Amino acid sequence: MQLVLEVKEKLEREYSSLPLGRNGRDDEEMILWFLKDRKFSVEDTVAKLTRAINWRREFGVDELSEDKVKEMAETGKAFIHDFLDVNDRPVLLVVASKHLPAIHDPVEDEKLCVFYVEKALSKLPPGKEEILGIVDLRGFRTENADLRFLTFLFDVFYFYYPKRLGQVLFVEAPSVFRPLWQLTKPLLKSYSSLVRFCSVDTIKKEYFTEATLPAIFKD
Repeated sequence: MQLVLEVKEKLEREYSSLPLGRNGRDDEEMILWFLKDRKFSVEDTVAKLTRAINWRREFGVDELSEDKVKEMAETGKAFIHDFLDVNDRPVLLVVASKHLPAIHDPVEDEKLCVFYVEKALSKLPPGKEEILGIVDLRGFRTENADLRFLTFLFDVFYFYYPKRLGQVLFVEAPSVFRPLWQLTKPLLKSYSSLVRFCSVDTIKKEYFTEATLPAIFKD
């Protein structure tokens, strides 16, 4: 595609210090994805792609591994489900009651988040482009509230993984969660439209079969 070549050439001319290879400045699949997100504007694509590639390098995305996020993963606060949902989307599950921002290192939380996003995307079936996020809010208390992390999560998808998040399900949200959502919602802009508040029953009926339902939602 001509526009992909234009972006590649512009990146080579103006940002030659950016890395090459997978998720680098010559990754044509990544370039095309960002072109779609930026409505095929070469200038806008280059700007957003440059930011994303720089972030990946600075954050150390490609250095993340099971071993490096092991301690935070063992809290059980998040995991990738073994099965796809009924729409063939990989599923990233978050158990909000196990997220304790006063105790857990926020940098390690961010690493776990990005590692799981990468892992979910690696499970995309051919022809599929989006993942499903599910946040289990049962047992959520004020000490689990983390505006900073919630904003980070949506920023990651907006700036660095555009149009990869198909939907976010907030499951069984208690009344104590609503004020946090009212604070966060304006910060998310159009991404807030991806959020659906629902029940465990909805998860069972609309998103999984009996065989693929996550264990945490089984009776």
